[in-house]
Amino acid sequence: MSDHLSAATPAQREAARAASVFGLENHGLSHLRRIYWNLPEPALYEEAVFRREGHIAADGPFVVGTGKHTARAAPDKFVTREATSEDRVWWGEHNRPFTPPNFSALLSRMQAYLQGRDVFVQDCYAGADPDHRLPVRIITEKAWHSLFARTMFAKPRNLDAYRKHVPEFTVICAPDFHASPLIDSTRTQTFIIVNFAARIAIIGGSAYAGEIKKTIFTVLNYLLPLDGVMSMHCSANVGPDGDAAIFFGLSGTGKTTLSADPARRLIGDDEHGWSESGVFNIEDGCYAKVIRLSPEAEPQIHACTRRFGTVLENVTIDPLTRRLDLNDASVTENTRGAYPLHFIDNALLERMGGHPSNVIFLTCDASGVMPPISRLTPEQAMYHFISGYTSKIAGTEVGLGTEPEITFSTCFGAPFMVHRPHVYAELLRAKMLRHGATCWLVNTGWTGGPFGVGKRISIRHTRTLLDAALGGKLEHVPFRKDAVFGFDVPQECAGVPAELLDPAGTWPSRREYDAKYDALAARFIENFKLFAEGCPREVIAAGPTRIR
Repeated sequence: MSDHLSAATPAQREAARAASVFGLENHGLSHLRRIYWNLPEPALYEEAVFRREGHIAADGPFVVGTGKHTARAAPDKFVTREATSEDRVWWGEHNRPFTPPNFSALLSRMQAYLQGRDVFVQDCYAGADPDHRLPVRIITEKAWHSLFARTMFAKPRNLDAYRKHVPEFTVICAPDFHASPLIDSTRTQTFIIVNFAARIAIIGGSAYAGEIKKTIFTVLNYLLPLDGVMSMHCSANVGPDGDAAIFFGLSGTGKTTLSADPARRLIGDDEHGWSESGVFNIEDGCYAKVIRLSPEAEPQIHACTRRFGTVLENVTIDPLTRRLDLNDASVTENTRGAYPLHFIDNALLERMGGHPSNVIFLTCDASGVMPPISRLTPEQAMYHFISGYTSKIAGTEVGLGTEPEITFSTCFGAPFMVHRPHVYAELLRAKMLRHGATCWLVNTGWTGGPFGVGKRISIRHTRTLLDAALGGKLEHVPFRKDAVFGFDVPQECAGVPAELLDPAGTWPSRREYDAKYDALAARFIENFKLFAEGCPREVIAAGPTRIR
């Protein structure tokens, strides 16, 4: 749509009804064409359709394409290196430094770019715990990004609250604005840059909405630990007896699917804090992979893809009937759905639970050698949390192919961690010991051989094992000590084939299995050298032993 289109837009008359008195001039934005303040979902649908940003699919979801970027552009993320945060930030691959002058210059060019254009604003909150709630503002040039932000974060309760909203952190997202690497010192034309001193983040060159949510998560991963709150890349739910559980894991390892359990109430699917009050959801929505969703295996998430208010990214629809094809990965394996938490029937709408009884580490082992479930000692839990072994699944980051990529992502979310890993590890250990949580390592990857040879462990078997762990049933079965990692592995579980619990028996050759397991142990040991300095001796000793 032309930036100077004279035709009235569907929500033009209501554009300023929910405006905050803390205006956009406070963010250096002036001479804008029109500001659409805090529009509700139906109005954002109308605006997005009017601007030809996407399509309304059959049954009501809004379907968009994100263009060049269908996943996070992790190498294009930067943190402004300034005095207030410099000594705390874990500088390196995941937090690339950006100079304050370069940030100011790029922000100024973005502000100039937005002059004469329409922008959409959502004033909202990140964090369900009232003691640790962050007022945020999301400013976008796309109506559908405003819909996404409204879906993912908590809204003020009434019009008066909107008018009094003053953000403590602001994100400006303009995907059609591109950086100039030679001028701006960015890697490409795409950029995601956080400035903790200025309390602002800017996103350009990418329409992938996950950048918005992960930027807010990155911000809270910096701010919450400063208050003694553990910030976590995890999903969380609570059982009928009030027993909370948290599920750590990278995208694609099962956080969303496994926490959406009809027998337990969902606190949230991706980002949480653990405060003195217990676990709380940072968001008010879910952002799930929807490729090849099954109504049998994932009935609740599948149902969300058929509802008004859901935003679907890069999902194929029939141009005539507007019917969805969730099996089509022609655009990307990383098709996504954003939907309100309350779309899940058994969601805990308060988005807060007690202190977890169980902590689950989800690892997608593409080597096919790790047991489907293991019980860890506190020292082993710290070793595996710091290690963060898993596999990146196709499509979740720019540049990933169809084959899983074995990786170590410390804290099961290294791209979003701002402090050094030991900060989060020490917080987690203290809270687990204080509240008596049991830690389990759950493999949602392969068995019977590595990727390409073996097969993915079925969701049904993983759910059965998790149900047994969370319900205390595994306390009454015999365990064996794993020869390589030393953790305890159950030898039986009702509803799960015994041979699955001992992965060596699923391989055609024990010698090949041992060689692969030994190679994985060597990778763990080599990786942990990066974190050994200053790490307690007992945690280092909790690592694997090579097969001799």
